Amino acid sequence: MRLQKFLARAGVASRRASEELICQGRVSVNGEVVTELGTKVDPAHDVVMFDNHPVRLEQDHIYLMLNKPAGYLTTMSDPFNRPTVADLVPVDTYPGLFPVGRLDQDTTGLLLFTTDGELGNILLHPRHHVDKCYEVWVKGILSDTSARKLCEGVDLEDGRTAPADVRLIKRDKQHHQTHLLLTIHEGRKRQVKRMCEAVGNPVVRLHRRSFGPLALGDLTEGSFRLLGDKEVSALTNL
Repeated sequence: MRLQKFLARAGVASRRASEELICQGRVSVNGEVVTELGTKVDPAHDVVMFDNHPVRLEQDHIYLMLNKPAGYLTTMSDPFNRPTVADLVPVDTYPGLFPVGRLDQDTTGLLLFTTDGELGNILLHPRHHVDKCYEVWVKGILSDTSARKLCEGVDLEDGRTAPADVRLIKRDKQHHQTHLLLTIHEGRKRQVKRMCEAVGNPVVRLHRRSFGPLALGDLTEGSFRLLGDKEVSALTNL
């Protein structure tokens, strides 16, 4: 692991600030001051010191959920300085946080973050089919035939989708929209939007209510909370 990443993961400073600390000669590895940014360390065996104080990685990973507002990119940095989800979660307190999957800039709702790279990869792997429930508002009145197509799977450019669960909430003839709940078991890019477009009802608004065993509950938009032990266990048991 690169030294600056190790320092960031240990909570000493952000990765960029850690690079500055290294250049200032405030970090040593196995008793030797290190100023080269490319230096790599073995967290299990090397002794890293910052200002003569030992630095160790915490063994426990962090898991939290964010109720993402619209207007934020699902990335931890953006070269054009646009708002990102990193602005909404405690990256200084918990260095190494990353989002599990992504939500489009205009999509709101539950976004899981963790420092556990192994679990993140497992949850995103296609073979695990983690359920994702979305509240969807589409243009037009969704017909029974189109709803049945969503349930059975629709043909997209990257293949037929797996069957989905659909529950109609309201057909709003006054505003020419349909409100529904759509649960998918895959994680293709922009899948819900593409499915609805394929049946002739483009998405007007999209909000993710749950991810696997996790539900937003009363978490307010733009806020985050750490997961409880039972929620973490439910995720790892997937």
